[in-house]
Amino acid sequence: MQSPTARPRHFLASEFPNATAARAAFHIIPVPMELSVSYGAGASRGPAAILDASGQLEAHDRGIRPGAAGIHTQAAVQLPRKADAEAWLAAITASVARALAVKARPLILGGEHTVTLGAARAFAAARRKIGFVHFDAHADLRDRYEGSPFSHACVMRRVVEMGFPVAQFGTRATSEDEQTFRSSHPLLTAFDADRLTGPALPRRLLPARFPKRIYMSFDVDALDPAQMPATGTPVVGGLFWRQAMALLDRIAQGRTIVGADVVELAPIPGLHHADFTAAQLVHRLLALMTP
Repeated sequence: MQSPTARPRHFLASEFPNATAARAAFHIIPVPMELSVSYGAGASRGPAAILDASGQLEAHDRGIRPGAAGIHTQAAVQLPRKADAEAWLAAITASVARALAVKARPLILGGEHTVTLGAARAFAAARRKIGFVHFDAHADLRDRYEGSPFSHACVMRRVVEMGFPVAQFGTRATSEDEQTFRSSHPLLTAFDADRLTGPALPRRLLPARFPKRIYMSFDVDALDPAQMPATGTPVVGGLFWRQAMALLDRIAQGRTIVGADVVELAPIPGLHHADFTAAQLVHRLLALMTP
């Protein structure tokens, strides 16, 4: 582990060099997008905080060393202050496409949750048939929010409209319209938080026909605020670390995670454990993605 004063420029910099783009198994893509955050601000600082905290991680996760397969951290997506959501999405799509072009698995560090739509567009353009697994306190299925169809509160509706199956986990805050949309749409499956708190997990977490290749989108507010207070809209009653990791393990069994994102970290100055938790989550996802 490196000195806390060091500033890594790439993920897990204390343990591995930044692999070349063409040889890396994984591409980390920092995206400090923050256009539609509707309560607490600060998500634009999330990617840098995760990169910083990753310098305190160990090289292995339960015996798996994702860095040994090569992790390439792309330059952060940066746009002018006046850039709109479509400009951000186009830039994200291009960054994810660069990873897919060299057969790497992308992992986006957000930023607001809208970044997932950029990834979905890249996978659609590459004609990849995948399913999206969505951890979040919120359903993010509104048609528009605060006048925008590209709000973070709308992102999974846009993904579903593209024809991707979506399975949601940990949700505990939904509008009436979202409930109606979710209950009537054949591409949506949901396990709200209250269905995941019993003594045993449900026997089947994904539909039998859910794609074997999946993209994992993890909003950190899926975790309970007691463990993850550093997020824009924390909701009580969330998942705890071991619950969430058990779910990830079960979902990954027999499937291939082809991409992922960790979004909505809004760092609180001096509260290091939240940044480290997000970095550890990224590392766990990389471990689950390791071939």
